[in-house]
Amino acid sequence: MTDPQAPTPTQRAGFAAIIGAPNAGKSTLVNRLAGSKVSIVTQKVQTTRFPVRGIAMQGEAQIVLVDTPGIFSPRRRLDRAMVASAWGGADDADVVVHLVDAASHIAAEGKEGQAADRRSAEDTETIVAALTAAGTKVILVLNKIDGMRRDTLLALSNALFETGAYSEVFMISAATGDGVDDLKARLAAAMPEGHWLYPEDQAADVPIRVLAAEITREKVYLRVHEELPYSAAVETTAFVDKPDGSARIEQTIYVERDSQRPIVLGKGGQTLKWIGQKSREDLIEILGRPVHLFLTVKVDPKWQDSRALYAQFGLDYDA
Repeated sequence: MTDPQAPTPTQRAGFAAIIGAPNAGKSTLVNRLAGSKVSIVTQKVQTTRFPVRGIAMQGEAQIVLVDTPGIFSPRRRLDRAMVASAWGGADDADVVVHLVDAASHIAAEGKEGQAADRRSAEDTETIVAALTAAGTKVILVLNKIDGMRRDTLLALSNALFETGAYSEVFMISAATGDGVDDLKARLAAAMPEGHWLYPEDQAADVPIRVLAAEITREKVYLRVHEELPYSAAVETTAFVDKPDGSARIEQTIYVERDSQRPIVLGKGGQTLKWIGQKSREDLIEILGRPVHLFLTVKVDPKWQDSRALYAQFGLDYDA
């Protein structure tokens, strides 16, 4: 007798973790694979603070994408929690992708390389060392290959592959989609046979309050990335479904110092108004209904020590 609960022979489902140095393009790749805005994408490094699960479909395979925070040398409590979260996401996955910013890595070796390029290369070397020490073979993906010489890319690919940390190499541009389909097919093939874990039309497994907070934090950094260092957080304090089908969302933007509050507010409140407008536009698109968004800016020098905020993002406060 056939088990009605048994998966069809071709149905697959599993987890693919994407690790890498900050700003390697992990969030852009997750969004490209999932086909929707799942992770926030900014020009700031360290914008992903918790593993976001994007869901990509490839034929009969469901790939649950774990977009981890960038792995780097931690200095503060929040840094340690983020790095622990990244490695935790990799440990739990069926397949792991190590995404490397090829352009930055190569620039770091030349005279034109910036300090950010050298930090990225150092973080990549830290990851390679950890992978080789663990004896784990993962998929190497060289990103941001646009306009790069093929011989230069092949030299970088060979140098990294010779470390013994990788089973295979892909070269892609997450921004344009070049090479991403081949990578997606490979991830699909790596998924174990089993029932799909989520409905076919679901793009992400993120609590909507958290996703809403992350979208607003993206807008904060897009607007004030020059003036504001990594000292802001956003918390969704209220999410109410209204009788007319709309959503009322209240959020608090936390900064560490009094001098930072006027930066977020802007002259006559214009900066905060822009942040709210852009965030609301994204939320309307994602939720598919009207959104009433209310933002407040508060100064809290110790927001990075708030256990509640760590819990909101699924981070270990004691990491």
